[in-house]
Amino acid sequence: MKKLFSGFVALIAFIYSAKAQVVITQTPKGAQYQVFTHNTGPKIKLEDIVTFHVVQKTDRDSVVFSSYTIGHPVQIQVKPSQNVADLMEVFPLLANKDSALIKVPVDSVFKGHEKERPPFLSAKSYISYIVKIEKVQTLAEALAERNAELQKIQKAELTKADEYIAANKIPATSLPSGLKYVITQQGTGRKALTGDTVLVNYTGRTLAGKVFDTSLQSVAQAAGLQQPGRNYQPIQVILGQNTVIAGWEAGLRLLNQGAQATLIIPSSLAYGERGAGQDIGPFSTLLFDVELVKLNPGPRPATTAPAAKPITGAKTTVKKGTTVKKKVTHK
Repeated sequence: MKKLFSGFVALIAFIYSAKAQVVITQTPKGAQYQVFTHNTGPKIKLEDIVTFHVVQKTDRDSVVFSSYTIGHPVQIQVKPSQNVADLMEVFPLLANKDSALIKVPVDSVFKGHEKERPPFLSAKSYISYIVKIEKVQTLAEALAERNAELQKIQKAELTKADEYIAANKIPATSLPSGLKYVITQQGTGRKALTGDTVLVNYTGRTLAGKVFDTSLQSVAQAAGLQQPGRNYQPIQVILGQNTVIAGWEAGLRLLNQGAQATLIIPSSLAYGERGAGQDIGPFSTLLFDVELVKLNPGPRPATTAPAAKPITGAKTTVKKGTTVKKKVTHK
């Protein structure tokens, strides 16, 4: 973070030292801009993916947003400009590693919906964007880079899950989907099917052992989990309606009434690269201890009667001017 902040300070110092030497230019839609560097590389093109740092400020130098503060640059795809605030008029004027100041009139941003203008932005003021281009890629290049990074992260996630299973000596069975499971108590009757309604008690944990959700009050209290207003009872799931994560949809079909299991669910069958809440980070493998308390059979699809087989041994005799008759020989 210190490195990012120092980079931001250096950029601001450079921009303000160069202001006196740069002419302000205006775009057709009314944005003002100053390019502080003029790198010789190719200019940004429509459909390019641009990674850049940006600081958004008011005329009073109050910072509204800073990518340096959040710790990573912004990434967008360049499209034809739709309004003055999208900055798309200016990106094609820049090359990789260029820096620029873009000033957008507040009146233009809120034209037609003036009541939505926040009080700290005066009507005749400008919103300033200090932009530093970090990377320019074609869409194909960006997708290839993203896929390579995803494969790297997913491989690391798989390794971490395997290490957890080995360290805890869990006799898990693996499915082609990536779901791993252990039946810790057998139930009775048939296994759950699509359309069935199942009542499930559960406890969800991260690989680090953090309990992030449970239907059991005793577990919540022991873990110090705060769930105000939670009604502790089995939750109801109708299989096939996709109201739960894919790992649950697949895992619950392995169980019959009364069965208990531990489901080890990869992020691809859970919350993926976004994660969920404070406890479930991106690309997190999750552990669920589940109990299928009750199985209520759902409607089964109607079965189609098999087509009638032709009767063999039939002979047909046709005489001119007579009706066709069949003689059937039964075997």
